[in-house]
Amino acid sequence: MADNATTTMAGGVDSPPAQLRAGRPADPTAVIQNDLDNGGDADQPESKATERGEQSGQASPGVENEQSQQDDEHRQAQTELKNLRLMLRQCDRVLLMDFDLLSMSDWPDNYSLAQARRRRDLWLLSALVAATLFLSGLTGFVPAWVAGGAFGASVIILLLGVPAIRRIYTSKPSYLDLVWRRQTMLSDARKHIAHLEGSEGLVWQCARMARYNASLRHGRFSDMIRLSEQRVLPRCLTKRENFRHYLIYMLEAERAYNKIQQAFLDGNQMAIDKGWQEVAATPEPRA
Repeated sequence: MADNATTTMAGGVDSPPAQLRAGRPADPTAVIQNDLDNGGDADQPESKATERGEQSGQASPGVENEQSQQDDEHRQAQTELKNLRLMLRQCDRVLLMDFDLLSMSDWPDNYSLAQARRRRDLWLLSALVAATLFLSGLTGFVPAWVAGGAFGASVIILLLGVPAIRRIYTSKPSYLDLVWRRQTMLSDARKHIAHLEGSEGLVWQCARMARYNASLRHGRFSDMIRLSEQRVLPRCLTKRENFRHYLIYMLEAERAYNKIQQAFLDGNQMAIDKGWQEVAATPEPRA
């Protein structure tokens, strides 16, 4: 039995030990090399990096388009505000228009003028008859007392034609007063239009505001715009209808000016809200 045990122990010692699995090498390079040799996924970091690059490349055109749109909007807002500011500066004399002066509400009408002409004709006829009777008395065709009475009547009639004496017995204006009033109103309106037109031509410059009021493009204003461009408009206005025509154009231009002013204020506020300080208008420094 001892021999069997000895043989068994000897056999157990002499039997080959179980095969062990190789451990991980200490050098990481070896792992990568082994993965390369084994067809592993060593290209995954590079592929992931490439994929991230492609994603960033796909996102960059969108950012560029957005930036381009912002730049276009910035330039458009700057150009629009510049044009609005220019129109406001060129057409600001529209606000100086005197409505009462151009409308001529106190214009003597034709009926009043006809009545004054009739009174004037009666006065002239009476003075002529009295003077004829007086001269007839000098030649002996009429009695002397008739000639004397005619002379006195002619003197009174002539005195009644004097403006200072006429105002004593009547408040109605004479024909000459009405004609003079008309001429004065036309002259004052013409001077006012000459002041509004200036050296550049206000009507011609206001034609640019037709974008904000289509009435300024009406064909009835074409001749007036052409005369304003030639700097001869004030002296071509000779009738009341011409001045009222000018007044209508100024009222339409004033409406367009108010719309432009509101558009400029809105655009300026939008530029301030978006931080476009170079686009927004800055107030002039006070002296």
